[in-house]
Amino acid sequence: MPTSTSFGTTQDGTEVQLYTLTNAHGLKSTITNYGGTLTSLLTPDKNGQLGDVVLGFDNLEGYTSESYLKEGPYFGALIGRYGNRIAKGKFTLDGKEYTLAKNNGANTLHGGKKGFDKVIWQAQPGTSADGQTLTLTYLSKDGEEGYPGNLTVKVVYTLTNDDALRLDYTATSDKATPLNLTNHSYFNLNHGQAKNALDHVLTLNADRFTVVDATLIPTGELRPVQGTPMDFRQPHAIGERIAQVPGKAPGGYDHNWVLADKLRTKPEVAATVYEPVSGRTMEVLTDQPGVQFYSGNFLKGNLKGKGNTAYVKNYGFCLETQHFPDSPNQPKFPSTILQPGQTFHSTTEYRFGVRK
Repeated sequence: MPTSTSFGTTQDGTEVQLYTLTNAHGLKSTITNYGGTLTSLLTPDKNGQLGDVVLGFDNLEGYTSESYLKEGPYFGALIGRYGNRIAKGKFTLDGKEYTLAKNNGANTLHGGKKGFDKVIWQAQPGTSADGQTLTLTYLSKDGEEGYPGNLTVKVVYTLTNDDALRLDYTATSDKATPLNLTNHSYFNLNHGQAKNALDHVLTLNADRFTVVDATLIPTGELRPVQGTPMDFRQPHAIGERIAQVPGKAPGGYDHNWVLADKLRTKPEVAATVYEPVSGRTMEVLTDQPGVQFYSGNFLKGNLKGKGNTAYVKNYGFCLETQHFPDSPNQPKFPSTILQPGQTFHSTTEYRFGVRK
């Protein structure tokens, strides 16, 4: 069974737990019920040495500090109700306009001011045929952050015995509501050793991306990646063409890639990452139609994480499996509306290995 220990207490005195999952090969993941946050993930390098491959902190204080909340990187957190951006903090559903908190310029980002990343989830450690599990549940009440419906969410983390971290998402609602759940882990497969993540070699199995405006809201155009720095259908180092990515400073990748035109029936490989020094590899599998690839452009170096590592610009990257940004306002995008009586199911898997 997974083990648990205290991770600290919130400002209102609630004790937060940290759960450790271990698999048959010694891989370890730690997850806290604060925000459903993945705080560490230890995998072996080509020499068999375990190393932590995600950005984060050793205690709850790191995730609740004023500087962290101001910068808002969402390290490792579960994101909801709606991951990514909703334009102007508004959407219309069944003829009614809903207004959300604007926490990203003129737009709403990652669920609002107190999204799923800042709530205490109910946690139940367990085991399955595939490995140790942590089941997290949360009831998001009708009107929370402006969204309609009482939404019940369950996320099961499984550290599998074939060296993957799997996330199974389930949700139901008693009113129609937009829903876009994801995990916001930042990866660096040579964490603590590399100066940044720009030498990681990325393959993304997508031939289109969603073009965005200056505020990172999609224009509606799904543009072919062919002939652009967005084309990762063949392996490229993240930093190889990053200076060519269009957009305002701080520049870099922060876009949604189109994996499919709708939710798929089973997870398929969306991306593969290889880090040449450590030899570590990571495959990302998902049934979601999109993946937000973010190259850590807004990290400033003022947050110091595990091992006193300064999280400078581009120190980690995210591959957030999800629906497209601003889908509630984009009728041509795959729908994100969960209807009463429906059950949302989705699976994403991060699978680890080495090249020697």
